[in-house]
Amino acid sequence: MMALLERSHAMPDPPAIDDGRPIDWSRTSRDYAAHRPGPPARLYDLLSTLGVGLPGQRVLDLGTGTGLVARALAARGLAACGIDIASGQVEAARAAAAREGLAIDFRVAPAEACPFADATFDLVIASQCWMYFDVDRTLAEVRRVLAPGGVLVTTHFSWLPRLDAVARASEALARRYNPAWQGADWSGAIPSVPKWTEGRASVRAMFWFDEAIPFTHAAWRGRMRACRGVGATLDGAEVEAFDAEHAELLARIAPDPFHVRHRVDAHLIDPQQVDDPSRIVARDAS
Repeated sequence: MMALLERSHAMPDPPAIDDGRPIDWSRTSRDYAAHRPGPPARLYDLLSTLGVGLPGQRVLDLGTGTGLVARALAARGLAACGIDIASGQVEAARAAAAREGLAIDFRVAPAEACPFADATFDLVIASQCWMYFDVDRTLAEVRRVLAPGGVLVTTHFSWLPRLDAVARASEALARRYNPAWQGADWSGAIPSVPKWTEGRASVRAMFWFDEAIPFTHAAWRGRMRACRGVGATLDGAEVEAFDAEHAELLARIAPDPFHVRHRVDAHLIDPQQVDDPSRIVARDAS
């Protein structure tokens, strides 16, 4: 069991996303747990070649959601904890870990106020969630809870609408229901040095690769319902209407099953050092 530290859990004001439209991930926890796949095994394999995510290491998964990353790392022999501000997500994470026989400490808490003692972890990971955090407050917490030599990993697992026709069509439909959603039409560009690290931290290494992820019609419908622009934002009637129209769309444009092209990226960051571009190792791991 990780050492605990009593800290204020006051929820921070979220960054301005989707024109400030409220986002509640608990509303979509059921679909998230059932239909949102975790990153492919290759992500963890590549991280391990860089000395990250090895058995026995202690990891904190920020914005853990339903615990997909924390559970994958725990299954690889890490001592894992996860935090999220959405209680519904944490409940789903605990249930999934119990089904899988994994002992993971999941807690409801913001990344800006981690409920753990100083120097508790060897690794802090943030998958598909860093954009939601107050960078300076979160980075201060990451520095505090990491042991000497510890590393922060930010990673993403995102479909590619400009390269995948099904993803593009599904996004267009979602935007009709939620024009404020800013997550659509991602270019796929991966910066070697994320802008937020400038003057704050040092990028040790980074990589990215593409992978075709299999879906049935039902699974892709669930995956779209579980995205921020649909299930975490729209009301129940809107989600139901979107899903019905989405089912009709998929019947017209996609075989069943099919694949959606995704891009996975990871940055290994030393939060105690300011960036030196000459130290960065950037490569396409495909």
